[in-house]
Formats: sequence, structure tokens, C-alpha cells
Amino acid sequence: MTDHQQKQIEIIDKIEDGVKNNALITTVVEPVDDFVNDPRICLVGLHIAKPEFASRIVDTLINPLQAIEPNFHYYMPGAQHFTIKNIRTIENPPTFTEVDVIKAQKLFAHIIPQHARFKIYFYKLLLFPNSLTLMTTTDPELDSIVLDLDQALNNAGLPDNKTYANSSHFFCNMTLARFNQEPSGAFKEKVRELSNSMHFEPYTIDNVSLITGNAVLAQCNIIDEWKLL
Repeated sequence: MTDHQQKQIEIIDKIEDGVKNNALITTVVEPVDDFVNDPRICLVGLHIAKPEFASRIVDTLINPLQAIEPNFHYYMPGAQHFTIKNIRTIENPPTFTEVDVIKAQKLFAHIIPQHARFKIYFYKLLLFPNSLTLMTTTDPELDSIVLDLDQALNNAGLPDNKTYANSSHFFCNMTLARFNQEPSGAFKEKVRELSNSMHFEPYTIDNVSLITGNAVLAQCNIIDEWKLL
């Protein structure tokens, strides 16, 4: 494990402590009764998981959990994604305009192709109050991408409006499920079991998409996609 990954793990563990102590300082998605038809829309840069990997996530992680809590919303292939850079968190009405989308598209088109693809490494499953997330560490390239985008977005008058646990080291995560009720003890135990036993080879992030959509990407509009070097 690299020093960079160790710093990311320290941040993730701090977030987990915040969840346990009801002192979470990062922006989270508030639950709704119907996530699919949620009218709240965000503007974000993300990587949509490759179909083969997404299917493994379903088989290995989602299916065992869905058997316990079938009424939760689970991310299936096509909606599974790793967040790279938030621009505007979900709101109704959206806190961005068509002009903002065009600005972001131009900035991403300029910045993303200058950066190298990078690997992510799977760390643990983390239960938030209303979601389950697969947490990962990454190669340092992610920090470079995020900080370059941050600077460009700030200069364009379109700063990221999300609150982060740390402003210098970043990581990728994949939300697996969202829910609006307390998970059962059996669900929590299965999460712990899967977190301890899961094994995925490092995954390469080789492209980034700019999208508008709700939290579960049920209403997703892909603005554009760019390849990393």
C-alpha cells in the first residue's frame, strides 16, 4: 500500500467514525420515498462502470443484500458509477443552468484528456444513514484531476458546492444501494461479512463522463465523455 492510499484510508476511516458518532461533515443525499422518480438533479463528472465489472458487483455484493432487504433501491449495471468530480449536488430545481453545463463541458473537454488513466483499489463497504457505499483508494492521479477541475471551475464562476471531509486528498466511491428506513440487523451483518470477504482486482478508470441526473441515474443525460491518457 502506498503512502497516498494510507492517507485516503485515514480519511475514509474518519468518515466512518463520523457516521458512527452522528457527526458526518460531508454532503449526503437525503432519502426520498421514490428514488427512481426523484426530481432532484445534479451536475457531476463520473465514470460509469464497465458492464463486466458491474455484473460482478451485482452477483457478489448486491444480490446477497437484495435477498435480505428487497425493497431498497439497488444500482444495477448502467447506473453503477464512480464519482470523479461533483459540480452541483442534487436539488429541485437544479442549482445550475444550461450555460453552466456548457461551461463545465468546455472545461472537462480541455482538462480530462490531459490526465492519465488511474487505478482504484477496493477497501471496504460503508453504511451511511441512508445508503451503502463501496469505498476505494486510488492512484495519486485522481487528486491531480480533481484539483485541476476545481481551479478551472472556480475561475469560471462554477465552484463545486459539495462539502468534503478533506480538501487535498480524494477517493472514488460507488453507491450500491439507497434506502429510507433503518436496515435490519441481518442486512448490517451481511454488509460486514461481504466487506471482510470481498476481493476485486484493481480497476482502471479510463474515461470520465459529464452528466446531469438524479442520485440513482434513473433520469440521466450524458452530456459528453472523454478518455484519459
